[in-house]
Amino acid sequence: MKYFYLFILLNFISFSFASNSLHNGTVKGIVYDEKSNAPIYNARVIIISLNKMTYTDELGFFQFDDIEAGDYNIEVSYLGYENNTSMVAIIDHQTSPIRIDLKQKNLALAEVTISANALENKSFLSAIDLQLRPINTSQDVLKMVPGLFIAQHAGGGKAEQIFLRGFDIDHGTDIALFVDGIPVNMVSHAHGQGYADLHFLIPETIDKVSFSKGPFDPKIGNFATAGQVEFKTKSRLDKNLVSLELGKFNSQRVTSLFKLLNSKDQHIYAALDFNHSDGYFKSPQDYRRFNGLLKYNAKVSDHHYVTGSISGFTSSWDASGQIPERAVQSGIIDRFGSIDDTEGGLTSRYNASIQLNSNLSNNDFFKNQFYYSKYRFELYSNFTFFLEDSLNGDQIKQKENRDLFGYKSEYSRIYSFGSLTWNATIGVQWRLDATNNSELSHTKDRIETLNQLAYGDIEESNYGLYTDQSFHFGTQWSGNIGLRYDHFNFIYRNKLTSEYDKLLINKHILSPKLNLNYKLNSLISLNAHAGYGFHSNDTRVNFGQTNRDILPKALGLDFGVHLKPMKSVLLTATLWQLNLDQEFVYVGDAAIVEPSGKTTRHGVEVSLRYQIARALYFDTDINYTKARAIGEAKGQDYIPLAAKWSSIGGITLENKKGFNGSIRYRYLGDRSANEDHSIIAKGYVVFDALLNYTKNNWEIGISVQNLLNTNWKEAQFETESRLQNESESVTEIHFTPGTPLFLKSHLTIFF
Repeated sequence: MKYFYLFILLNFISFSFASNSLHNGTVKGIVYDEKSNAPIYNARVIIISLNKMTYTDELGFFQFDDIEAGDYNIEVSYLGYENNTSMVAIIDHQTSPIRIDLKQKNLALAEVTISANALENKSFLSAIDLQLRPINTSQDVLKMVPGLFIAQHAGGGKAEQIFLRGFDIDHGTDIALFVDGIPVNMVSHAHGQGYADLHFLIPETIDKVSFSKGPFDPKIGNFATAGQVEFKTKSRLDKNLVSLELGKFNSQRVTSLFKLLNSKDQHIYAALDFNHSDGYFKSPQDYRRFNGLLKYNAKVSDHHYVTGSISGFTSSWDASGQIPERAVQSGIIDRFGSIDDTEGGLTSRYNASIQLNSNLSNNDFFKNQFYYSKYRFELYSNFTFFLEDSLNGDQIKQKENRDLFGYKSEYSRIYSFGSLTWNATIGVQWRLDATNNSELSHTKDRIETLNQLAYGDIEESNYGLYTDQSFHFGTQWSGNIGLRYDHFNFIYRNKLTSEYDKLLINKHILSPKLNLNYKLNSLISLNAHAGYGFHSNDTRVNFGQTNRDILPKALGLDFGVHLKPMKSVLLTATLWQLNLDQEFVYVGDAAIVEPSGKTTRHGVEVSLRYQIARALYFDTDINYTKARAIGEAKGQDYIPLAAKWSSIGGITLENKKGFNGSIRYRYLGDRSANEDHSIIAKGYVVFDALLNYTKNNWEIGISVQNLLNTNWKEAQFETESRLQNESESVTEIHFTPGTPLFLKSHLTIFF
């Protein structure tokens, strides 16, 4: 109860202060995109002569209070738009309304200005990268997070493995992903905790990507330890689109986006996508995926907007799985062969969401969202071949059916006092995952079930409360103090017992956050972050463990700098550290619990964006990480698959018309595959290329993955396995080969 009282006290103080702020005159405005008439979020607004600054909310509104009567110039800026300066007359005890329309323009780094606002500085990177970096799949968008790598190791239909800040995140255990506010991560998933499959997101519908690293955002709870990424789909379409892609390995993709309703205050569009590929393996993958999105946006009134969407996908595939190095070296198979080519699976997810955003008469902002997902998953894998069953093999089936329900509500109030602008926010969140028939079984050839190893129903609910007290002091200081409270209920019903077997447990956690930003001058801004976060353990782990292991804490510390050393250069650098408490990990592949001790990770991240010429850009991200287990002997304390060095970057020609394209590289250094560094996962450098020719109503292009046809290993694991003709097991690297030279062409029609 003490946590509840602390929340009440913090918000009572902040909202009471807001209500009693001085009031001479007020200016209340809204910022729109001139072309689409859509509100612009997080545009910077400055009253130049008073050194007062604020940012627009999600409906494009801003407000300044307590301004002496007179005429003032208001400057509004947002990346990718021309700056706008407008005059407003302030009258005592009255509110002066103003509307400002921003005109789109080509991206120019020379016009990017260093800010004291951390969100704005991060939006520079994501907005630049969204334009400059080619996207082949929705998962590729994750690569825009500096230092983040992905690897596919199961035929294209399985969620990618993710690496970030010294974490082998598996499929999402330590990164929180969202699409239009809907969580992507699945708790207590049949394959692994936090499993995050982004394949329901159509790349062409992505409008914005925002990211942050570390556990510093009070609005995000579970899984936000190494970082979090939010994808926002387009609210409206500028043009209809039909695209056809054809490539090697019998690859085809057809995509279409259509405006169904396009008025000033209402917009409906639909997006459809079909993807097929046999892949580059000896055994065809026959990967098939269907995607769809229907989205509705409406301006209900001048202060109320409603957004509704229905989306989903279904996919099926075969897979060759991970193969042992010894099988390739001995000539049993080549690097694109398989030991068990009956692996594969099928999955689907359907989402529905409705959101109402309201800017109230006193400039308070109120946001409500309901969402629902229907999810199905079935995966067949064989990691150890004939280690456990020398006759039938070790193939396993992981399967579940899930209903996901959620609600989010957030209320915020912005007020001004002198040069101080304060935003007091309180939010509530609720999520319920009801999973039926979560199963792990020993199978043969995807047909015969030999033995059920785990089978039951899971119900997990999460109630979250948070307060976020943020401020801007003039144009130089900004920051926020955040506090988050989460309560979890875990229920597991074991269906393998003859008697009714139902287990219940609950746990709560408090997560404080602190973020500070200081703009030293027009060339340099500094930021510091500290905070606690967590990721929940699988429901099946929590029973039989002590309460302290259910929600392991993560403590993060960051210190960063944003630099503009030249007008066309943007440089960011961050020193960081992240410590994680002891936890117990449920291994879905074996239905066992493995202990993992305390860990510490620290590193350096550098990102550079350089506009060489009007339409020519260079970008690179360089990352160094040291990850170690605490309490283990030196030399026995390596964290498997934690990359020490990684980098991504390239050169991009960005023309709206005519030729455009890029040459890009990915570098991942050697890394230990086990705790004593005796087995090494080899690193790689891979180059990709893209060339397009674009006109007003059409575009044609060709993309090349692995331009130099490098032999590289996309996913690697230390695994003990036994082949059918072997008398003893062998522990060594098992891997999935990376794509060979892969050419793909596309034709896109706009109308």
